[in-house]
Amino acid sequence: MPTSSPPSPGVGDASSALDVAALPKVLLHDHLDGGLRPSTVLALAQEQGYEALPAGEIGALSRWFAESADSGSLVRYLQTFDHTVGVMQTVDALTRVARECAVDLAEDAVVYAEVRYAPEQHLTAGLTLDQVVEAVNRGFREGEEEAAGSGMRITVRAILTAMRHAARSTEIAELTVRHLGAEVCGFDIAGAEDGFPPTRHLPAFDYLRQHNAHFTIHAGEAFGLPSIWEAIQWCGTERLGHGVRIVDDITLDGVAVTEDLPAALARSAHDPSAFQLGPLAAYVKDRRIPLEMCPSSNVQTGAAPSIEAHPISLLKDLHFRVTLNTDNRLMSATSMTREAQLLVDRAGWDLADLRRMAVNAMKSAFLPFDERLQMIEDVLKPAYDR
Repeated sequence: MPTSSPPSPGVGDASSALDVAALPKVLLHDHLDGGLRPSTVLALAQEQGYEALPAGEIGALSRWFAESADSGSLVRYLQTFDHTVGVMQTVDALTRVARECAVDLAEDAVVYAEVRYAPEQHLTAGLTLDQVVEAVNRGFREGEEEAAGSGMRITVRAILTAMRHAARSTEIAELTVRHLGAEVCGFDIAGAEDGFPPTRHLPAFDYLRQHNAHFTIHAGEAFGLPSIWEAIQWCGTERLGHGVRIVDDITLDGVAVTEDLPAALARSAHDPSAFQLGPLAAYVKDRRIPLEMCPSSNVQTGAAPSIEAHPISLLKDLHFRVTLNTDNRLMSATSMTREAQLLVDRAGWDLADLRRMAVNAMKSAFLPFDERLQMIEDVLKPAYDR
């Protein structure tokens, strides 16, 4: 359970020698409905007559989202989305939110982003699933153009999400395949893990594989190793959304690392060979299955005790394919710069660690190989190596 709210965006140790703001970043796990500008939430609510907002002023609304999300409960955390989704029910609203998302990420030096959302949650005003996808795609393209006009480079792709507690996953998989290509790059399932295993959606994953479509699965955030095992061995996921609980399958001197994460982290930095991996952890590491890790979000939901003791640092030291992500920028009052700076200031990360995270993420993107390679060799490596 987190003991305090996360600091405001940009807060870090002033004595830190590494300023990460200008470094190019790659983002694989970001929710569209979790990244709205508070001012946009208010504006859309007024336009649409949405009267359920808990506050009517930008500062108060921002605080409400952050405080409500900082509960230590994934279920409570997910309830904050009722209001963002509530104002994302029209073509204009979806296009605006997507456009602003692309611009905000570009301003944060994100050069490639995969942003996910659940089309099935945006139908209350009469839109069809395809209209939702087309509206969001239009917004991302407009945002890319707006960023380019300001001298910023960003490429945004969409991941279509099915809600794991619902029964539309095959329909969303078919929607993904219809739009697969230069704008939609993959599929995901999300929502409360406990009681809703990924194997409930096997027909969707079978359909995706048959149509050569990429997919990732939220697993190992609020539920443990069985969720991760099912996502990989039954469903065939290419990446793990969060995957924090893979540390439950790692021991040090015969003792689970979760018994004393700070001690394990102190050891992993200089003696990674001392750790023993269980069969699932070894499989994830050996197969280079990417972990889409989101430190601030995990602290808020109780999946990790603190930034300092977040498993991302241990897994990085043990050479898992770790990636750094925001999850929900509004709810966590965060950005990619803030997530990176927190790890530098509180967990001792350095430039080499951040470089590896960016390259790991680009290697793991649902993008054609040649495009991934070009981004790594022409954009990421030159910037970090300078």
